[in-house]
Amino acid sequence: MSKRDYYELLGVARTCTEVELKTAFRKLAMVHHPDRNPGDKDCESRFKEFNEAYEILKDPDKRAAYDRFGHAAFEQGAGGGAGFGADFGSTFSDIFEGIFGMGGGGRGRSASGRERGADLRYNMEITLEEAYAGKAASVRLPTSVTCEACSGSGAKAGTKPKVCTTCNGQGRVRHAQGFFTLERTCPACQGRGQVIEHACPSCSGAGRTTRERTLSVNIPAGVEDGTRIRLAGEGEAGTRGGPAGDLYIFLSLTPHPFFQRDGADLHCRVPVSMVCAALGGDFEAPTIDGGRTKVKVPEGSQSGRRFRLQGKGMPVLRSKQAGDMYVQVVVETPQNLTKKQRELLTEFERLSSKDTQPEATGFFGRVKEFLDGIAGRAGSA
Repeated sequence: MSKRDYYELLGVARTCTEVELKTAFRKLAMVHHPDRNPGDKDCESRFKEFNEAYEILKDPDKRAAYDRFGHAAFEQGAGGGAGFGADFGSTFSDIFEGIFGMGGGGRGRSASGRERGADLRYNMEITLEEAYAGKAASVRLPTSVTCEACSGSGAKAGTKPKVCTTCNGQGRVRHAQGFFTLERTCPACQGRGQVIEHACPSCSGAGRTTRERTLSVNIPAGVEDGTRIRLAGEGEAGTRGGPAGDLYIFLSLTPHPFFQRDGADLHCRVPVSMVCAALGGDFEAPTIDGGRTKVKVPEGSQSGRRFRLQGKGMPVLRSKQAGDMYVQVVVETPQNLTKKQRELLTEFERLSSKDTQPEATGFFGRVKEFLDGIAGRAGSA
């Protein structure tokens, strides 16, 4: 089966720049990486094709040879291209770390084989009151920590890892391929540059063990739903003494029975009686700090009217400012009336005038004008 043209495979022109080539490869790697496509058996083969094409075209000398001879430039004595073998994918570890290393729990490997530990995520629910005041919380989670028996080296106590004789500690080996010299990860030490002859029995040579830890985290006042708190170095321990990853705590706020939050502002709806709205009055509204505040209702207030209480909202994160609280009154229609109450309301309706219900009077007046207009146009037609 003939190979596809490398430029066509990566979706770039033959005149593309190094930056355009790298951008195209990154986009394909993000979409087709096997870790992002679990269960897709063809994904790994496609991914290797992209790797192979990028490895050739990113090198000026190899690209010049490919432009002149095509795939034949790399088939001398290797069969099919490649001479990359089973460790072909490791040739691209640097660029993969750039794509997947941060934010996704990825690891970065140094030349000595020390791997950065994975980042961890912890979801925490807090109440609106806790978000208002801030809190000190404890987090318990199982995670990998540096093995105490070997101090993270992976070697049995009293022994040390030895320099790999295959790559002389470089972690990579070179071999001639046609008129090129190709470099790949050392198969003997897997790129670490060292080999462990006597593995630590506590961690089986990994340099880390699993243990449950309790961490303290300070949640500042004013945090919002979805806030992410980073605890540097509190993630999974690295291998072979590598640096630990980070722990990210994602906060979510539970619904509140009274308040709805909009940034630093708070909103709440308070029912008032028809008499209070008509004659005026006052009521006490709850505040997020657990107190109460008096709200005055002017005479003739309509349902939906809002009152602003300055500075009674949520604190603004890392500042001395605070949002406002908005109280919306909802006029409640009385129910389950007694005979006497019905008589009084009927008498009130009889005595009502246009001045007592200006909004209703204006609305139905406009409705009459609208209908009269339609009837007049129909009559003239």
